[in-house]
Amino acid sequence: MGLIKDRLRNFMQGRYGADTLSNVLIGISFICAILSVVFGRIFYFLGLCMIAYVFFRMLSTNYEKRYKENRAFLNGKNKIVAFFRRQKSIMNQRKDYHIYTCAQCRQKIRIPKGHGKIMITCPKCKYEFQKKS
Repeated sequence: MGLIKDRLRNFMQGRYGADTLSNVLIGISFICAILSVVFGRIFYFLGLCMIAYVFFRMLSTNYEKRYKENRAFLNGKNKIVAFFRRQKSIMNQRKDYHIYTCAQCRQKIRIPKGHGKIMITCPKCKYEFQKKS
């Protein structure tokens, strides 16, 4: 068992290996395999292409390019996650606050509910407008 492990370690030395993008692509290819049962061969071939690309990335010796691909994927993923976190935060605050957007600078302003009509001054551009709180 140790001999096979050493040979595999020697073979993978200098190769990029698995990263987050590879793991996500493997998951998507698994989903494609399940969908191929219902929808036909297109998902089967799509899954096979993804698995081939994952192996290409794992066995690649071009660290810099694979790292940039993974970094771009993580940046995109983080933007999407941050967007949904912001939306969740806004939804949680809606029961206690009104959230208005300044007409001039698009700054979001949070005003507590229950104070009637009030004048709101944008903290960023000092634009004043009247809204119901």
